[in-house]
Amino acid sequence: MPRAVAKVGDRIIAETENWETVEDNVYFPRAAIIDDSILLDSDRSTFCSWKGYASYWHLGVDGRTLENAVWYYRDPYSAAANIEDHVAFGESMVVLWLTNVF
Repeated sequence: MPRAVAKVGDRIIAETENWETVEDNVYFPRAAIIDDSILLDSDRSTFCSWKGYASYWHLGVDGRTLENAVWYYRDPYSAAANIEDHVAFGESMVVLWLTNVF
């Protein structure tokens, strides 16, 4: 499986070789986030009829705050059990790419 990398500017914020794709979003294991201090509380939540309720974090990176740039499903419905303990990044704010590791 290719390595998934999330980057803000020149800073890598998450990377993993074990990720999930759901609805064209790459979900990183929660432990793939390199520095938890960049996760800032957000009161936003949304609902998906088959995944459940999503919670959000803002990203605080290099003096910038990217609002609601990260989301996760704390208790996903059974159809989305594969993304439990995973996070996704808004691609309009975070650059994502997949690369092969040799």
